[in-house]
Amino acid sequence: MNYSFEYIDIILLAMIAGFIFLRLRGILGKRTGFEGKAPRQFDEILKNVETNEKKNKFESFDDKAKNDFLNGAKIAYETIITDFSDNDNKIVKSKPLLSKKIFDQFSKALQERSGRGHYAEITFIGINSANIKEHKKMNSILQVTVDFVGEVITCIKDKEKNIVSGDPEKIKKIYDTWVFSRDTKSSNPNWQLVDILT
Repeated sequence: MNYSFEYIDIILLAMIAGFIFLRLRGILGKRTGFEGKAPRQFDEILKNVETNEKKNKFESFDDKAKNDFLNGAKIAYETIITDFSDNDNKIVKSKPLLSKKIFDQFSKALQERSGRGHYAEITFIGINSANIKEHKKMNSILQVTVDFVGEVITCIKDKEKNIVSGDPEKIKKIYDTWVFSRDTKSSNPNWQLVDILT
């Protein structure tokens, strides 16, 4: 009798499991042949979507990207100019913002100034305007040229603190055209100053 009860229990459990399976299938439906993998005719479309998403994320330079860039460029402009006035002849804060070419040029200018026994006093007043002149993409490198109009108080003094050039009481308007660059494929979002146009 015990064995018969066990068999009945197994049959009942099997019937309940079957009932639950049929109910779930009716509610959830069944898998079709189109699930899991996209049909071949859509493969190219999906590739294009992925490519466009990557371009929008890493390569687009729309109005928002331009505004964000200009905000950063203004900070870089002030940092680089004020750093160039440091009396210890070391470009510290602005070094990550400079390409090797520009860093070497700045270092050479500082060494020459120091060799003459001169040092610069620069007070940054502000930026009147910063406008993107042009931007171009070469392979993965995006370059943006910016016209700056700034105001500074600057003068060069010798060891005895005599004024060699400039005026410590006069605000001077300066016009600069700088070229910034970054690799759009790089995970590093920072731009670098790569050229100063005259």
